Amino acid sequence: MNQEIIRLDGITRFFKVGTEVVRALRGVDLSIKKNEYVALMGPSGSGKSTLMNLLGCLDTPTGGSYWLNGMDVSKLPDNELAEIRNKEIGFVFQTFNLLPRLTALENVALPMIYAGYAKGDRLQRAMEVLDNVKLSDRVKHKPNELSGGQRQRVAIARAMVNNPSIILADEPTGNLDSKTSVEIMGLIEEIHRAGNTIILVTHEEDIARHAHRIVRLSDGLIASDEMNAEIRTMNYYKGS
Repeated sequence: MNQEIIRLDGITRFFKVGTEVVRALRGVDLSIKKNEYVALMGPSGSGKSTLMNLLGCLDTPTGGSYWLNGMDVSKLPDNELAEIRNKEIGFVFQTFNLLPRLTALENVALPMIYAGYAKGDRLQRAMEVLDNVKLSDRVKHKPNELSGGQRQRVAIARAMVNNPSIILADEPTGNLDSKTSVEIMGLIEEIHRAGNTIILVTHEEDIARHAHRIVRLSDGLIASDEMNAEIRTMNYYKGS
């Protein structure tokens, strides 16, 4: 049986906006096993983004507990959360979040600086993951010299560089055309097949159908949690 990598017990997250209290999450229970591929869905205001921020250790809950790889991270201070984030979670964002003055290689190596690796080790590992995403011929290019799909592949390489437990992809195809979206989803599927746990946050049904399990949120609660009976067949991108 696959081991549990994430467990949320009774997670709440309340925000104070002026005199009003917004109850973004109202008691969420969720378990995700190692090497699962889960899509989180929900309309605006459902709590989807709040849940993503909690899962990514970018925020802490108001109540309840969050167990990540057997550790309760729900009450850790910011500096410890930052360390957990860098070690355990690889982020892929809709807007790529690459540093414009750095090359692809330097952008990918960046998380390894915070993890304390020596420069030679950083560059060697960054080259490896860029090669894995078919970008070994673009390592010296800066983001503005790359296409949208290439930038997202740099972002995926950066997410993979520290060998994280989880890849958290937030609308990873939101800024891409349909052909490039297929290529990126194929790459994410390959990463899943290699053994990574994938959490995909999306509002697009078409993209969510690539996941093996779909969790839908509504009004701060899980409305449904079902295995995907129709996993979309991928056309893997094999080009350079």
